[in-house]
Amino acid sequence: MRLRALLDTDALGLRLLGGEDELDRTVRGVMTTDLRDPSRYLSGGELVLTGLAWRRDAEDSEAFVRTLAQAGVVAVASGTAELGYVPEDLVTACARHRLPLFSVHESVSFATITEHVVRQVSGERAGDLAAVVDRHRRMMTSGPAGGGPDVVLDLLGSDLDLRAWVLSPTGRLIAGSKTTGPVLPADICAKLAAEHLAAARTGRRGPHRLALGSTTYSLFPVRSSGRSPQASRDVRETVLSDWLLAVEADAGDWPEERLDLLQGVTQLIAVERDRRDAARTVRRRLAQEVLELVQTGAAPAEIAARLRVAAPVLLPGLGAAPHWQVVVARVEWDGGDIEGGAVAQSLLEEILVDPLSTGPEPSDRIAVAHTGEEAIALVPLPAVSTEHDGSETGVLADVLLESVRDPLAAGLDDDGRVTLGVSAAVHSAEGLRGALEEARHARRVAAARPGRVCAAGHQELASHVLLLPFVPDDVRRAFTARLLDPLRDYDRRHRAELIPTLEAFLDCDGSWTRCATRLHLHVNTLRYRVGRIEQLTSRDLSRLEDKLDFFLALRMS
Repeated sequence: MRLRALLDTDALGLRLLGGEDELDRTVRGVMTTDLRDPSRYLSGGELVLTGLAWRRDAEDSEAFVRTLAQAGVVAVASGTAELGYVPEDLVTACARHRLPLFSVHESVSFATITEHVVRQVSGERAGDLAAVVDRHRRMMTSGPAGGGPDVVLDLLGSDLDLRAWVLSPTGRLIAGSKTTGPVLPADICAKLAAEHLAAARTGRRGPHRLALGSTTYSLFPVRSSGRSPQASRDVRETVLSDWLLAVEADAGDWPEERLDLLQGVTQLIAVERDRRDAARTVRRRLAQEVLELVQTGAAPAEIAARLRVAAPVLLPGLGAAPHWQVVVARVEWDGGDIEGGAVAQSLLEEILVDPLSTGPEPSDRIAVAHTGEEAIALVPLPAVSTEHDGSETGVLADVLLESVRDPLAAGLDDDGRVTLGVSAAVHSAEGLRGALEEARHARRVAAARPGRVCAAGHQELASHVLLLPFVPDDVRRAFTARLLDPLRDYDRRHRAELIPTLEAFLDCDGSWTRCATRLHLHVNTLRYRVGRIEQLTSRDLSRLEDKLDFFLALRMS
Protein backbone atom coordinates (compact mmCIF):
# COMPACT_ATOMS: atom_id res chain seq x y z
CA MET A 1 0.00 0.00 0.00
CA ARG A 2 1.05 3.64 -0.50
CA LEU A 3 1.70 6.08 2.34
CA ARG A 4 -0.84 8.39 0.76
CA ALA A 5 -3.59 5.84 1.46
CA LEU A 6 -2.99 6.19 5.21
CA LEU A 7 -4.02 9.82 5.15
CA ASP A 8 -7.23 8.92 3.32
CA THR A 9 -8.38 6.75 6.24
CA ASP A 10 -9.89 9.08 8.85
CA ALA A 11 -10.19 6.32 11.46
CA LEU A 12 -6.39 6.15 11.76
CA GLY A 13 -6.16 9.70 13.14
CA LEU A 14 -2.97 10.56 11.20
CA ARG A 15 -1.79 14.08 10.38
CA LEU A 16 1.11 14.76 8.03
CA LEU A 17 3.89 16.88 9.55
CA GLY A 18 6.42 16.63 6.73
CA GLY A 19 7.48 14.68 3.63
CA GLU A 20 4.57 15.39 1.32
CA ASP A 21 6.73 14.68 -1.75
CA GLU A 22 7.45 11.12 -0.51
CA LEU A 23 3.85 9.91 -0.05
CA ASP A 24 4.02 7.52 -3.00
CA ARG A 25 6.41 5.26 -1.10
CA THR A 26 5.21 1.65 -0.66
CA VAL A 27 4.56 0.35 2.84
CA ARG A 28 5.52 -3.34 3.22
CA GLY A 29 5.09 -3.70 6.97
CA VAL A 30 4.68 -1.94 10.29
CA MET A 31 6.73 -1.90 13.49
CA THR A 32 6.18 -0.34 16.91
CA THR A 33 9.33 0.57 18.83
CA ASP A 34 10.72 2.80 21.56
CA LEU A 35 14.28 1.52 21.24
CA ARG A 36 16.95 4.10 20.54
CA ASP A 37 18.44 1.80 17.89
CA PRO A 38 15.87 -0.68 16.47
CA SER A 39 17.90 -1.36 13.31
CA ARG A 40 18.45 -5.05 14.08
CA TYR A 41 14.69 -5.61 13.83
CA LEU A 42 14.14 -3.71 10.59
CA SER A 43 14.28 -5.15 7.09
CA GLY A 44 13.16 -2.11 5.05
CA GLY A 45 9.80 -0.84 3.87
CA GLU A 46 8.28 -0.43 7.34
CA LEU A 47 6.11 2.30 8.82
CA VAL A 48 7.60 2.84 12.29
CA LEU A 49 5.24 3.76 15.14
CA THR A 50 6.89 5.30 18.20
CA GLY A 51 5.72 6.77 21.49
CA LEU A 52 8.99 8.76 21.89
CA ALA A 53 10.08 6.97 25.08
CA TRP A 54 13.59 6.81 23.56
CA ARG A 55 13.91 10.66 23.54
CA ARG A 56 15.80 12.29 26.40
CA ASP A 57 16.83 15.52 24.67
CA ALA A 58 16.77 17.14 21.22
CA GLU A 59 19.98 15.42 20.04
CA ASP A 60 18.36 12.01 20.33
CA SER A 61 16.01 12.72 17.43
CA GLU A 62 18.82 13.04 14.86
CA ALA A 63 20.40 9.69 15.84
CA PHE A 64 17.04 7.91 15.89
CA VAL A 65 15.87 9.19 12.50
CA ARG A 66 19.28 8.59 10.87
CA THR A 67 19.12 4.93 11.99
CA LEU A 68 15.64 4.51 10.52
CA ALA A 69 16.59 6.11 7.22
CA GLN A 70 19.65 3.87 6.86
CA ALA A 71 17.49 0.79 7.53
CA GLY A 72 15.12 1.69 4.67
CA VAL A 73 12.11 2.73 6.76
CA VAL A 74 9.49 4.53 4.61
CA ALA A 75 7.89 6.77 7.29
CA VAL A 76 7.55 7.53 11.01
CA ALA A 77 4.32 8.00 12.95
CA SER A 78 4.75 9.62 16.36
CA GLY A 79 2.29 9.33 19.21
CA THR A 80 1.47 12.40 21.31
CA ALA A 81 0.43 10.69 24.55
CA GLU A 82 3.94 10.96 26.10
CA LEU A 83 4.66 14.67 25.48
CA GLY A 84 1.30 15.99 24.29
CA TYR A 85 2.88 17.07 20.99
CA VAL A 86 5.51 16.03 18.42
CA PRO A 87 8.82 17.83 19.19
CA GLU A 88 10.20 20.18 16.56
CA ASP A 89 13.63 18.48 16.62
CA LEU A 90 12.00 15.27 15.36
CA VAL A 91 10.25 17.19 12.56
CA THR A 92 13.59 18.74 11.56
CA ALA A 93 15.47 15.45 11.64
CA CYS A 94 12.84 13.74 9.47
CA ALA A 95 12.94 16.60 6.94
CA ARG A 96 16.74 16.37 6.80
CA HIS A 97 16.61 12.63 5.99
CA ARG A 98 13.57 12.98 3.68
CA LEU A 99 11.53 10.68 5.94
CA PRO A 100 7.77 11.41 6.02
CA LEU A 101 6.46 12.11 9.53
CA PHE A 102 2.92 11.67 10.85
CA SER A 103 1.43 12.48 14.20
CA VAL A 104 -1.04 10.02 15.74
CA HIS A 105 -4.01 11.36 17.66
CA GLU A 106 -3.96 10.22 21.26
CA SER A 107 -7.40 8.61 20.85
CA VAL A 108 -6.04 6.12 18.29
CA SER A 109 -4.00 3.13 19.45
CA PHE A 110 -0.95 1.87 17.63
CA ALA A 111 -2.69 -1.53 17.48
CA THR A 112 -5.45 -0.02 15.32
CA ILE A 113 -2.91 1.35 12.83
CA THR A 114 -0.93 -1.90 12.85
CA GLU A 115 -4.00 -4.02 12.16
CA HIS A 116 -5.08 -1.78 9.28
CA VAL A 117 -1.66 -1.79 7.61
CA VAL A 118 -1.16 -5.54 7.99
CA ARG A 119 -4.60 -6.27 6.58
CA GLN A 120 -4.07 -4.01 3.59
CA VAL A 121 -0.54 -5.23 2.86
CA SER A 122 -1.52 -8.89 3.18
CA GLY A 123 -4.50 -8.39 0.91
CA GLU A 124 -2.38 -6.74 -1.76
CA ARG A 125 0.28 -9.44 -1.48
CA ALA A 126 -2.37 -12.12 -1.79
CA GLY A 127 -3.74 -10.41 -4.87
CA ASP A 128 -0.28 -10.18 -6.42
CA LEU A 129 0.41 -13.82 -5.57
CA ALA A 130 -2.95 -14.90 -6.96
CA ALA A 131 -2.06 -13.25 -10.26
CA VAL A 132 1.31 -15.01 -10.32
CA VAL A 133 -0.30 -18.35 -9.44
CA ASP A 134 -2.88 -17.90 -12.19
CA ARG A 135 -0.19 -17.06 -14.74
CA HIS A 136 1.93 -20.02 -13.62
CA ARG A 137 -1.09 -22.33 -13.85
CA ARG A 138 -1.74 -21.28 -17.43
CA MET A 139 1.91 -21.85 -18.31
CA MET A 140 1.98 -25.31 -16.76
CA THR A 141 -1.35 -26.34 -18.27
CA SER A 142 -0.43 -25.30 -21.80
CA GLY A 143 3.20 -26.35 -21.93
CA PRO A 144 6.20 -27.81 -20.10
CA ALA A 145 6.30 -27.51 -16.33
CA GLY A 146 7.41 -24.12 -15.11
CA GLY A 147 9.57 -25.36 -12.26
CA GLY A 148 7.16 -27.67 -10.50
CA PRO A 149 5.44 -27.12 -7.16
CA ASP A 150 8.61 -25.68 -5.60
CA VAL A 151 8.10 -22.43 -7.51
CA VAL A 152 4.67 -21.64 -6.11
CA LEU A 153 5.76 -22.72 -2.62
CA ASP A 154 8.59 -20.19 -2.87
CA LEU A 155 5.97 -17.54 -3.67
CA LEU A 156 3.95 -18.52 -0.59
CA GLY A 157 7.07 -18.15 1.54
CA SER A 158 8.35 -14.88 0.10
CA ASP A 159 5.04 -13.05 -0.42
CA LEU A 160 2.81 -14.37 2.35
CA ASP A 161 5.39 -15.62 4.87
CA LEU A 162 3.81 -19.08 4.76
CA ARG A 163 5.97 -22.16 5.21
CA ALA A 164 4.47 -24.94 3.08
CA TRP A 165 5.28 -28.43 1.85
CA VAL A 166 3.78 -30.95 -0.56
CA LEU A 167 3.59 -34.46 0.92
CA SER A 168 2.64 -37.87 -0.39
CA PRO A 169 -0.09 -39.91 1.35
CA THR A 170 2.66 -41.83 3.16
CA GLY A 171 4.40 -38.65 4.33
CA ARG A 172 7.22 -38.50 1.78
CA LEU A 173 8.38 -34.92 1.15
CA ILE A 174 7.70 -34.12 -2.50
CA ALA A 175 8.36 -30.37 -2.55
CA GLY A 176 9.12 -27.51 -0.21
CA SER A 177 9.92 -23.83 -0.47
CA LYS A 178 13.53 -22.74 -0.32
CA THR A 179 12.35 -20.23 2.28
CA THR A 180 10.87 -22.87 4.59
CA GLY A 181 14.16 -23.40 6.40
CA PRO A 182 15.10 -26.88 7.63
CA VAL A 183 13.46 -29.87 5.99
CA LEU A 184 10.32 -31.00 7.79
CA PRO A 185 11.28 -33.99 10.00
CA ALA A 186 10.11 -37.40 8.78
CA ASP A 187 8.05 -38.08 11.91
CA ILE A 188 6.18 -34.79 11.47
CA CYS A 189 5.53 -35.61 7.79
CA ALA A 190 4.14 -39.02 8.75
CA LYS A 191 1.81 -37.52 11.37
CA LEU A 192 0.54 -34.90 8.93
CA ALA A 193 -0.10 -37.56 6.28
CA ALA A 194 -1.92 -39.75 8.79
CA GLU A 195 -4.17 -36.85 9.86
CA HIS A 196 -4.90 -36.02 6.22
CA LEU A 197 -5.86 -39.61 5.40
CA ALA A 198 -7.97 -40.00 8.53
CA ALA A 199 -9.82 -36.76 7.80
CA ALA A 200 -10.41 -37.77 4.19
CA ARG A 201 -11.93 -41.08 5.29
CA THR A 202 -14.40 -39.32 7.58
CA GLY A 203 -15.50 -37.01 4.76
CA ARG A 204 -14.40 -33.81 6.54
CA ARG A 205 -13.87 -30.86 4.23
CA GLY A 206 -10.40 -29.39 4.01
CA PRO A 207 -8.40 -27.69 5.17
CA HIS A 208 -7.81 -30.04 8.08
CA ARG A 209 -5.91 -28.64 11.05
CA LEU A 210 -3.45 -30.44 13.33
CA ALA A 211 -1.56 -29.03 16.31
CA LEU A 212 1.83 -30.63 16.98
CA GLY A 213 3.38 -29.09 20.05
CA SER A 214 3.16 -25.33 19.71
CA THR A 215 2.80 -25.44 15.92
CA THR A 216 -0.48 -25.70 14.01
CA TYR A 217 -0.55 -27.07 10.47
CA SER A 218 -3.36 -26.71 7.94
CA LEU A 219 -3.71 -29.54 5.42
CA PHE A 220 -5.18 -28.98 1.96
CA PRO A 221 -5.98 -32.00 -0.29
CA VAL A 222 -4.36 -31.97 -3.72
CA ARG A 223 -6.79 -33.65 -6.08
CA SER A 224 -6.43 -34.45 -9.76
CA SER A 225 -6.86 -31.24 -11.76
CA GLY A 226 -9.65 -32.87 -13.75
CA ARG A 227 -11.59 -34.23 -10.76
CA SER A 228 -13.87 -32.43 -8.39
CA PRO A 229 -14.24 -33.68 -4.80
CA GLN A 230 -17.53 -35.35 -5.77
CA ALA A 231 -16.35 -36.82 -9.06
CA SER A 232 -14.93 -40.01 -7.55
CA ARG A 233 -17.51 -42.72 -6.91
CA ASP A 234 -15.89 -43.62 -3.59
CA VAL A 235 -13.19 -41.83 -1.59
CA ARG A 236 -11.47 -45.19 -1.08
CA GLU A 237 -10.52 -45.21 -4.77
CA THR A 238 -8.13 -42.26 -4.34
CA VAL A 239 -7.48 -41.74 -0.62
CA LEU A 240 -4.25 -43.77 -0.71
CA SER A 241 -2.78 -41.83 -3.62
CA ASP A 242 -3.78 -38.14 -3.26
CA TRP A 243 -1.07 -35.65 -2.31
CA LEU A 244 -1.56 -32.93 0.31
CA LEU A 245 -0.35 -29.38 0.86
CA ALA A 246 0.75 -28.78 4.46
CA VAL A 247 0.94 -25.13 5.57
CA GLU A 248 2.46 -24.05 8.87
CA ALA A 249 -0.46 -21.84 9.93
CA ASP A 250 -3.92 -22.07 11.41
CA ALA A 251 -6.33 -21.55 8.52
CA GLY A 252 -9.33 -21.58 10.85
CA ASP A 253 -9.53 -17.79 10.99
CA TRP A 254 -8.39 -17.04 7.44
CA PRO A 255 -10.60 -14.86 5.21
CA GLU A 256 -12.25 -16.48 2.21
CA GLU A 257 -9.85 -14.72 -0.15
CA ARG A 258 -6.81 -16.42 1.35
CA LEU A 259 -8.53 -19.82 1.45
CA ASP A 260 -9.42 -19.41 -2.22
CA LEU A 261 -5.81 -18.56 -2.97
CA LEU A 262 -4.55 -21.73 -1.29
CA GLN A 263 -7.14 -23.77 -3.17
CA GLY A 264 -5.71 -22.28 -6.35
CA VAL A 265 -2.24 -23.36 -5.24
CA THR A 266 -3.44 -26.95 -4.76
CA GLN A 267 -4.93 -26.90 -8.26
CA LEU A 268 -1.58 -25.77 -9.63
CA ILE A 269 0.22 -28.58 -7.79
CA ALA A 270 -2.39 -31.00 -9.13
CA VAL A 271 -1.31 -30.10 -12.68
CA GLU A 272 2.19 -31.30 -11.82
CA ARG A 273 0.73 -34.44 -10.24
CA ASP A 274 -1.23 -35.22 -13.41
CA ARG A 275 1.87 -34.61 -15.49
CA ARG A 276 3.78 -37.13 -13.40
CA ASP A 277 1.00 -39.71 -13.69
CA ALA A 278 0.99 -39.32 -17.46
CA ALA A 279 4.76 -39.94 -17.51
CA ARG A 280 4.18 -43.24 -15.71
CA THR A 281 2.07 -44.59 -18.57
CA VAL A 282 5.12 -45.91 -20.41
CA ARG A 283 6.47 -47.65 -17.32
CA ARG A 284 3.09 -49.21 -16.60
CA ARG A 285 2.86 -50.57 -20.14
CA LEU A 286 6.37 -52.05 -19.93
CA ALA A 287 5.52 -53.74 -16.64
CA GLN A 288 2.30 -55.16 -18.10
CA GLU A 289 4.13 -56.59 -21.10
CA VAL A 290 6.84 -58.22 -19.01
CA LEU A 291 4.28 -59.60 -16.57
CA GLU A 292 2.22 -61.18 -19.36
CA LEU A 293 5.33 -62.84 -20.78
CA VAL A 294 6.33 -64.20 -17.37
CA GLN A 295 2.87 -65.53 -16.51
CA THR A 296 2.31 -67.18 -19.89
CA GLY A 297 5.62 -69.07 -19.69
CA ALA A 298 7.38 -67.22 -22.50
CA ALA A 299 10.94 -68.18 -23.34
CA PRO A 300 13.57 -66.51 -21.12
CA ALA A 301 15.16 -64.96 -24.21
CA GLU A 302 11.91 -63.20 -25.07
CA ILE A 303 11.53 -61.90 -21.49
CA ALA A 304 15.17 -60.78 -21.45
CA ALA A 305 14.65 -58.83 -24.67
CA ARG A 306 11.69 -57.00 -23.15
CA LEU A 307 13.70 -56.22 -20.00
CA ARG A 308 16.47 -54.73 -22.14
CA VAL A 309 13.87 -52.34 -23.54
CA ALA A 310 12.58 -51.49 -20.08
CA ALA A 311 15.91 -50.97 -18.32
CA PRO A 312 16.94 -47.71 -20.07
CA VAL A 313 13.51 -46.22 -19.27
CA LEU A 314 13.70 -47.18 -15.61
CA LEU A 315 17.44 -46.63 -15.15
CA PRO A 316 18.38 -43.86 -17.60
CA GLY A 317 22.09 -43.70 -18.28
CA LEU A 318 22.89 -46.96 -16.52
CA GLY A 319 22.04 -49.42 -19.27
CA ALA A 320 20.68 -52.84 -18.38
CA ALA A 321 19.83 -53.63 -14.79
CA PRO A 322 21.90 -56.53 -13.43
CA HIS A 323 19.24 -57.48 -10.87
CA TRP A 324 15.46 -57.24 -10.48
CA GLN A 325 13.09 -57.57 -7.57
CA VAL A 326 9.35 -58.18 -7.59
CA VAL A 327 6.96 -56.59 -5.10
CA VAL A 328 3.32 -57.64 -4.93
CA ALA A 329 0.62 -55.59 -3.20
CA ARG A 330 -3.06 -56.12 -2.55
CA VAL A 331 -5.57 -53.56 -1.24
CA GLU A 332 -8.79 -55.04 0.08
CA TRP A 333 -11.88 -53.23 1.37
CA ASP A 334 -14.72 -54.74 3.34
CA GLY A 335 -17.67 -55.50 1.12
CA GLY A 336 -15.50 -56.10 -1.94
CA ASP A 337 -17.19 -53.39 -4.02
CA ILE A 338 -13.97 -51.45 -4.70
CA GLU A 339 -11.56 -52.79 -7.34
CA GLY A 340 -8.27 -53.01 -5.49
CA GLY A 341 -5.85 -53.52 -8.39
CA ALA A 342 -5.69 -49.92 -9.60
CA VAL A 343 -5.56 -48.61 -6.02
CA ALA A 344 -2.69 -50.97 -5.20
CA GLN A 345 -0.90 -49.91 -8.39
CA SER A 346 -0.97 -46.21 -7.45
CA LEU A 347 0.07 -47.10 -3.93
CA LEU A 348 3.08 -49.18 -5.02
CA GLU A 349 4.18 -46.41 -7.38
CA GLU A 350 4.30 -44.11 -4.37
CA ILE A 351 5.80 -46.28 -1.64
CA LEU A 352 8.58 -47.77 -3.78
CA VAL A 353 10.05 -44.33 -4.41
CA ASP A 354 13.17 -43.85 -2.31
CA PRO A 355 11.84 -42.28 0.94
CA LEU A 356 15.02 -40.18 1.25
CA SER A 357 14.47 -38.52 -2.11
CA THR A 358 12.42 -35.38 -2.72
CA GLY A 359 10.47 -34.25 -5.74
CA PRO A 360 7.88 -35.94 -7.93
CA GLU A 361 10.29 -37.83 -10.19
CA PRO A 362 13.90 -38.37 -9.02
CA SER A 363 13.61 -42.00 -7.94
CA ASP A 364 10.49 -42.93 -9.88
CA ARG A 365 12.29 -45.91 -11.38
CA ILE A 366 9.82 -48.70 -10.95
CA ALA A 367 7.25 -50.21 -13.29
CA VAL A 368 3.94 -51.35 -11.82
CA ALA A 369 1.19 -53.32 -13.50
CA HIS A 370 -2.05 -54.54 -12.00
CA THR A 371 -4.01 -57.65 -12.74
CA GLY A 372 -7.24 -58.45 -11.01
CA GLU A 373 -7.00 -57.45 -7.38
CA GLU A 374 -3.21 -57.28 -7.07
CA ALA A 375 -0.48 -54.93 -8.27
CA ILE A 376 2.95 -56.19 -9.30
CA ALA A 377 6.06 -54.00 -9.37
CA LEU A 378 9.28 -54.68 -11.26
CA VAL A 379 12.06 -52.94 -9.36
CA PRO A 380 15.39 -52.63 -11.23
CA LEU A 381 18.49 -52.61 -9.06
CA PRO A 382 21.69 -51.13 -10.49
CA ALA A 383 23.56 -53.48 -8.13
CA VAL A 384 22.78 -55.80 -5.27
CA SER A 385 25.32 -55.82 -2.50
CA THR A 386 25.64 -57.13 1.02
CA GLU A 387 26.24 -54.77 3.91
CA HIS A 388 28.97 -55.39 6.50
CA ASP A 389 26.48 -57.09 8.81
CA GLY A 390 25.47 -59.54 6.10
CA SER A 391 22.13 -57.94 5.28
CA GLU A 392 21.05 -57.53 1.69
CA THR A 393 20.36 -54.14 0.11
CA GLY A 394 17.48 -53.42 -2.24
CA VAL A 395 13.81 -53.36 -1.26
CA LEU A 396 13.46 -54.81 2.25
CA ALA A 397 10.00 -55.73 3.51
CA ASP A 398 10.52 -54.57 7.11
CA VAL A 399 11.96 -51.20 6.05
CA LEU A 400 9.14 -50.72 3.55
CA LEU A 401 6.55 -51.54 6.19
CA GLU A 402 8.06 -49.19 8.78
CA SER A 403 8.02 -46.25 6.38
CA VAL A 404 4.33 -46.48 5.44
CA ARG A 405 2.46 -48.37 8.17
CA ASP A 406 1.15 -45.53 10.36
CA PRO A 407 -0.13 -43.15 7.65
CA LEU A 408 -1.70 -45.95 5.60
CA ALA A 409 -3.42 -47.45 8.65
CA ALA A 410 -5.15 -44.09 9.17
CA GLY A 411 -6.35 -44.06 5.57
CA LEU A 412 -7.56 -47.66 5.71
CA ASP A 413 -9.62 -46.84 8.82
CA ASP A 414 -11.43 -49.98 10.00
CA ASP A 415 -12.54 -51.40 6.65
CA GLY A 416 -9.37 -51.83 4.58
CA ARG A 417 -6.14 -53.82 4.45
CA VAL A 418 -2.86 -53.52 2.57
CA THR A 419 -0.59 -56.56 2.29
CA LEU A 420 2.84 -56.56 0.63
CA GLY A 421 5.23 -59.30 -0.45
CA VAL A 422 8.85 -58.80 -1.52
CA SER A 423 10.97 -61.27 -3.50
CA ALA A 424 14.70 -61.79 -3.42
CA ALA A 425 16.73 -60.18 -6.18
CA VAL A 426 17.18 -62.23 -9.35
CA HIS A 427 19.91 -61.67 -11.87
CA SER A 428 18.21 -62.85 -15.05
CA ALA A 429 14.91 -63.02 -16.88
CA GLU A 430 14.86 -66.74 -16.19
CA GLY A 431 14.38 -66.11 -12.49
CA LEU A 432 11.51 -63.65 -12.78
CA ARG A 433 8.75 -66.26 -12.68
CA GLY A 434 10.15 -67.71 -9.48
CA ALA A 435 10.54 -64.19 -8.04
CA LEU A 436 6.91 -63.42 -8.86
CA GLU A 437 5.70 -66.57 -7.11
CA GLU A 438 8.01 -65.84 -4.20
CA ALA A 439 6.60 -62.31 -3.79
CA ARG A 440 3.04 -63.63 -4.04
CA HIS A 441 3.69 -66.27 -1.41
CA ALA A 442 5.33 -63.68 0.86
CA ARG A 443 2.24 -61.51 0.49
CA ARG A 444 0.04 -64.42 1.56
CA VAL A 445 2.28 -64.87 4.60
CA ALA A 446 1.72 -61.17 5.37
CA ALA A 447 -2.04 -61.55 4.87
CA ALA A 448 -2.12 -64.23 7.57
CA ARG A 449 -0.89 -61.70 10.15
CA PRO A 450 -3.03 -59.29 12.15
CA GLY A 451 -3.01 -55.58 11.36
CA ARG A 452 -4.21 -53.17 8.70
CA VAL A 453 -0.81 -52.93 6.94
CA CYS A 454 1.42 -56.02 6.77
CA ALA A 455 4.47 -57.04 4.73
CA ALA A 456 6.71 -60.08 4.42
CA GLY A 457 9.94 -60.68 2.55
CA HIS A 458 11.62 -63.66 0.96
CA GLN A 459 13.85 -64.09 4.03
CA GLU A 460 10.82 -65.13 6.06
CA LEU A 461 9.97 -67.95 3.67
CA ALA A 462 13.03 -69.86 4.87
CA SER A 463 12.19 -69.52 8.56
CA HIS A 464 10.26 -72.81 8.43
CA VAL A 465 13.62 -74.62 8.59
CA LEU A 466 13.84 -73.51 12.23
CA LEU A 467 10.55 -75.32 12.95
CA LEU A 468 11.37 -78.68 11.36
CA PRO A 469 12.89 -80.29 14.50
CA PHE A 470 9.60 -79.69 16.33
CA VAL A 471 7.42 -81.53 13.78
CA PRO A 472 6.28 -84.91 15.19
CA ASP A 473 7.98 -87.94 13.59
CA ASP A 474 4.75 -89.47 12.33
CA VAL A 475 3.77 -86.21 10.66
CA ARG A 476 7.20 -85.94 9.07
CA ARG A 477 7.05 -89.50 7.76
CA ALA A 478 3.53 -89.10 6.36
CA PHE A 479 4.37 -85.80 4.67
CA THR A 480 7.60 -87.03 3.04
CA ALA A 481 6.10 -90.36 2.02
CA ARG A 482 3.18 -88.68 0.27
CA LEU A 483 5.51 -86.54 -1.84
CA LEU A 484 8.71 -88.55 -2.26
CA ASP A 485 7.70 -92.23 -2.22
CA PRO A 486 6.29 -92.14 -5.78
CA LEU A 487 9.60 -90.72 -6.99
CA ARG A 488 11.71 -93.23 -5.04
CA ASP A 489 9.66 -96.12 -6.39
CA TYR A 490 10.07 -94.85 -9.94
CA ASP A 491 13.84 -94.40 -9.46
CA ARG A 492 14.18 -97.99 -8.17
CA ARG A 493 12.32 -99.41 -11.14
CA HIS A 494 13.73 -97.19 -13.88
CA ARG A 495 17.02 -95.80 -12.48
CA ALA A 496 15.68 -92.38 -13.49
CA GLU A 497 17.32 -90.26 -10.75
CA LEU A 498 14.23 -88.16 -10.22
CA ILE A 499 15.11 -87.42 -6.58
CA PRO A 500 18.63 -86.03 -7.42
CA THR A 501 17.06 -84.10 -10.28
CA LEU A 502 14.47 -82.57 -7.94
CA GLU A 503 17.16 -81.58 -5.42
CA ALA A 504 19.29 -79.93 -8.11
CA PHE A 505 16.29 -78.15 -9.67
CA LEU A 506 15.29 -76.60 -6.34
CA ASP A 507 18.87 -75.71 -5.51
CA CYS A 508 19.14 -73.85 -8.83
CA ASP A 509 15.97 -71.83 -8.02
CA GLY A 510 14.12 -73.42 -10.92
CA SER A 511 16.65 -72.30 -13.53
CA TRP A 512 16.53 -74.80 -16.41
CA THR A 513 19.90 -73.77 -17.83
CA ARG A 514 21.86 -73.86 -14.57
CA CYS A 515 20.26 -77.11 -13.46
CA ALA A 516 20.92 -78.83 -16.80
CA THR A 517 24.54 -77.69 -16.67
CA ARG A 518 24.98 -78.96 -13.13
CA LEU A 519 23.54 -82.39 -14.00
CA HIS A 520 25.34 -82.54 -17.39
CA LEU A 521 22.02 -83.01 -19.14
CA HIS A 522 20.36 -81.55 -22.20
CA VAL A 523 17.63 -79.05 -21.22
CA ASN A 524 15.02 -81.22 -22.97
CA THR A 525 16.05 -84.22 -20.85
CA LEU A 526 15.72 -82.09 -17.73
CA ARG A 527 12.27 -80.93 -18.82
CA TYR A 528 11.21 -84.54 -19.34
CA ARG A 529 12.36 -85.50 -15.83
CA VAL A 530 10.64 -82.53 -14.18
CA GLY A 531 7.49 -83.32 -16.13
CA ARG A 532 7.62 -86.92 -14.86
CA ILE A 533 8.04 -85.63 -11.23
CA GLU A 534 4.96 -83.40 -11.65
CA GLN A 535 2.97 -86.27 -13.19
CA LEU A 536 3.82 -88.74 -10.42
CA THR A 537 3.08 -86.28 -7.58
CA SER A 538 0.27 -84.19 -9.12
CA ARG A 539 2.28 -81.10 -8.27
CA ASP A 540 3.45 -78.10 -10.35
CA LEU A 541 7.08 -77.08 -9.89
CA SER A 542 6.36 -73.64 -11.33
CA ARG A 543 4.28 -72.86 -8.22
CA LEU A 544 6.13 -71.65 -5.15
CA GLU A 545 3.87 -73.57 -2.75
CA ASP A 546 4.71 -76.89 -4.43
CA LYS A 547 8.40 -76.06 -4.56
CA LEU A 548 8.24 -75.29 -0.86
CA ASP A 549 6.53 -78.60 -0.09
CA PHE A 550 9.20 -80.53 -1.97
CA PHE A 551 11.92 -78.55 -0.22
CA LEU A 552 10.44 -79.41 3.18
CA ALA A 553 10.01 -83.06 2.27
CA LEU A 554 13.63 -83.35 1.20
CA ARG A 555 14.80 -81.60 4.38
CA MET A 556 12.74 -83.91 6.61
CA SER A 557 13.58 -87.13 4.81
